[in-house]
Amino acid sequence: MNQAQPDGPWRPSIDRTHGPLYLAIADVMQSDILAGRLRGGDRLPPQRQLAEHLDIDFTTVTRAYAEARRRGLVEGQVGRGTYVRQATPARTQLSRGQVDLSMIMPPRFDDAAVVARMCRGMAELQTGDVLGLLLRYQEAGGTEHDRMAGARWLARRLDGAPENRLLVCAGVQGALEIVLNMLAAPGDAICVEALSYSGFLSLAAHQGVRLLPIPMDDQGLQPEAFEAACKTQRPKALYCNPTLHNPTTVTMPLARRKMLIDIARRYHVPIIEDDAHGALPLYPEPALARLGPDVVYYIAGLAKCLSPALRIAYLVLPDPRQFNGAIHAMRGTAAVASPLTAALATQWIEDGTADAVLEAIRREVGLRQSLVAEILPEGMFQADPCGSLVWLNLPHPWTRREFVASMRAEAIGVVGSDAFSTGMPPEAVRLGVGVAADHDELARSLHRVAYLLAHPPAATTMVV
Repeated sequence: MNQAQPDGPWRPSIDRTHGPLYLAIADVMQSDILAGRLRGGDRLPPQRQLAEHLDIDFTTVTRAYAEARRRGLVEGQVGRGTYVRQATPARTQLSRGQVDLSMIMPPRFDDAAVVARMCRGMAELQTGDVLGLLLRYQEAGGTEHDRMAGARWLARRLDGAPENRLLVCAGVQGALEIVLNMLAAPGDAICVEALSYSGFLSLAAHQGVRLLPIPMDDQGLQPEAFEAACKTQRPKALYCNPTLHNPTTVTMPLARRKMLIDIARRYHVPIIEDDAHGALPLYPEPALARLGPDVVYYIAGLAKCLSPALRIAYLVLPDPRQFNGAIHAMRGTAAVASPLTAALATQWIEDGTADAVLEAIRREVGLRQSLVAEILPEGMFQADPCGSLVWLNLPHPWTRREFVASMRAEAIGVVGSDAFSTGMPPEAVRLGVGVAADHDELARSLHRVAYLLAHPPAATTMVV
């Protein structure tokens, strides 16, 4: 194991089999800082001394320390040596205040090696055409390089995703805005699941699009109801979230997916498939776009499976002839992706970091869902071991508003079903398992949820 002060000078063990040695040293340094084996203010050994310990060239250690400075890990003090930088308090730390279980995002995972790879990818952006990236407008829809990387990332879900009908967008919301502009005008009707992603509901309201709620059951959207709406309402499209549905967590089975594609083709109603969580299951059902690429506008974001900070989503069109129209719609909005984050996403996909991050997130989600299954009362919630959300069905006499207010009094944020409903909301709330800082914080929050479920409000406090 690597040693750090006060036990003695830092003596790293270096993997000499993968990549340049100077990067291996910087990676171990970063891992030891993240693990607490090196702390802010610790002095690193003199470069010549470390070179002798590792039996390597002095210039290799010099390059390693320079790389560590570039990553912001260390700082030099003239005449005194090189020191680990003091960490600044994380602005997003939740354990000192409210635990916001209302948000759905990837959990923090405990894998310093993967974090080091992520940071190395950011540093390596500096080795390319930095000024071209920073001082030039980039192509709307992404460069060919970025689109090819997106096609590679989606290939396993779509059985190949040609880059000539793929656009890089500013997150899922940006992609949805482009597609909605292409398919519907104010006053037009769009079919949606009776419980649907709140971001799409807000976008539709902003653009003056009418929503036609389609009933759901324990397998998701009901195809028969969708067909009835196609016959009588002439919708411009169907928007749906068939894998790890937000908010109910349901994944639509294959037979029902095939029925939806058949209906869409017969009535010439395109489908907008929001596959925000589709990368998380290890053995997913085939995407609708894989079953019916000719009728599906497919959207896959990186927020739930890699990083919300990237704000990158890939939009795959049914027909390459629509590419220029989609670019026109993108230019008319603020949906152009940031070239910096698109370049970082491409870097991670190409060097394997994205796969490593995804695997780390999958492991951590599984651990957190095990806590959910252990703590919450059986039969009162829906969850999937692969997903980072929980749908909580409230027992009588709880109402969603009372439960949300009671949780807020406990400094825990959850979101009521009103945010997702296109009709009469059920008495339910959605929880996210990813925001809690660690397992202890999540377990404490879940125990408070379980306690409230077992102690409903007195009848005298009910609002009628």
